[in-house]
Amino acid sequence: MASHTFLFADLAGFTAMTEAHGDEAAADAVADFCRGVAELAPEYDAEQVKSIGDAVMVRVSEAAAAIGLAVRLIGEVGTRHGSLGVRVGAHTGPAVPRDGDWFGAAVNLAARVAALAQRGEVLMTDVTHSAAGEALSDYEVEVRPGQTFKNVAEPVTLYALALASQPDVADLPVDPVCRMAVEPSRSAERRVRDGLEIWFCSAECAAVFDRHPERY
Repeated sequence: MASHTFLFADLAGFTAMTEAHGDEAAADAVADFCRGVAELAPEYDAEQVKSIGDAVMVRVSEAAAAIGLAVRLIGEVGTRHGSLGVRVGAHTGPAVPRDGDWFGAAVNLAARVAALAQRGEVLMTDVTHSAAGEALSDYEVEVRPGQTFKNVAEPVTLYALALASQPDVADLPVDPVCRMAVEPSRSAERRVRDGLEIWFCSAECAAVFDRHPERY
């Protein structure tokens, strides 16, 4: 049975953004994210399998291509003004196609790995790391051994590629209330606290911050 690399990508801060801006804005954010995935997927021979809430499941034939796609989702889709940060989990292994979907232990593990990823991070299993090979040579990768998952017999070594720390990836300030990326020149409001500049996507988020700055 052929191996595939499965990516689960979702929006870090989605709950906070929904609370700050409401369900309609949250739905627009998901739609924009899905469009971004759909635009990039053909370049990597990737199949956008389905969306689940704010998460997207993608199947890619080659691990190296999967990493390339994940990097661009984080570095392009997740860092533009008004977007939420993206996080990605990846695992490589066999799976079974059924009615437009994919099933198997490899899919399940990819989803669980994604749940551990942080904003701006590609988190992959040792299998994906090995299969990606030279595609990772330009990045700093952190090893995280001994990760345990439900219904997985042996601990799994994970590798984290944190795009926020890479020199070629844009990193816009993040609104602390709704967690959206903010281009300072397009920011609605600005505050300075403890010598640090804080940018907001809207007057509403700035007002929430002003009422409860200790929360942020």
